[in-house]
Amino acid sequence: MTVTAERTRAERRRAAPLAVAAAAVVAAALGAPRAGAAHAAGGPLPVCRRVAVAASDGHPARTAEVCAPWRPRDTWAGASAPVETTVFRPDPSQPAVVAYAAWIRTDSTDLALYLGYEGPGPTAQPRGPEMVPPSGRGRLLATFNAGFYEHDAAGGFYVNHTLYYPMLDGLATVERFVNGRVDVVRWTGGPRPPGNVVMARQNLPLLVNAGRPTPLSADNAAWGLTLGGVPAVWRSALGIDANGNLIYAAAPAQTSSTLAAVMVRLHCVRAMELDINPEWPIFVTYGGPGAASPLLAVDNPNQIPTRFLTVTTKDFFAVYASRRPGEPQPW
Repeated sequence: MTVTAERTRAERRRAAPLAVAAAAVVAAALGAPRAGAAHAAGGPLPVCRRVAVAASDGHPARTAEVCAPWRPRDTWAGASAPVETTVFRPDPSQPAVVAYAAWIRTDSTDLALYLGYEGPGPTAQPRGPEMVPPSGRGRLLATFNAGFYEHDAAGGFYVNHTLYYPMLDGLATVERFVNGRVDVVRWTGGPRPPGNVVMARQNLPLLVNAGRPTPLSADNAAWGLTLGGVPAVWRSALGIDANGNLIYAAAPAQTSSTLAAVMVRLHCVRAMELDINPEWPIFVTYGGPGAASPLLAVDNPNQIPTRFLTVTTKDFFAVYASRRPGEPQPW
């Protein structure tokens, strides 16, 4: 067994109690959905569906709105929870399939992007820490996967004043500006980001635009090679809501069109697909400063909660508690 394999095994053993805790959270959220729950002011919008209620006790059959509750994370970071998560079943005809979502309050967080040691690919440019740097862990809130390897889908990659791959017009792009604002857009800015952009990562075209699935989202073959060639696999996405907050989602057994429907249901005005297949979707929250008590918010058995605290294979995003608008990401 290689040293890497031994370390991975040890990490999985250490992660077992946290995985059990994550499973309990999922069970609680799915087992007791709340009807008509109001969302907190400025928080995530409710994720609801209409369900049939059988006639009983003299009441006629009817329909009711059932909403999945959002649960605050990282409450140690301040009064207004910067990250909230939820789980829900996206398709009533497939009750075993669960979608996992996270809402990120962008006015009190900093979004950061880091390279892995393999992705993006070969470059003469400095690769940075290839993990969450120790200098940022005191205010680390969340980490999550990014997009495809560039050899699988060409796209721009820009961070820390360095252009690793040129931007391509027409592709979906998550970007961060010098004032700290973030967005998910269709890129039209040419091969190099302008001076007011400090981070940009592209992956395929937009999956959702103007609150609706894009026409291309119906063409499953356009959204990446799947493990075993099956159409429905683990997929993840990142979107933005009407208030400028980020929404991440991941779920197994998804096609491009069902993933687009998930992002619309999560009230995204625009969204882009991130990585796919079982090896990659991951979202981690932290129970205290210093990256304490990492917890998987996506119940993907292929992941460990400490993944981004050591050198990692592919690029990823990190979310930090913001101390001032537009502060540089830890590097």
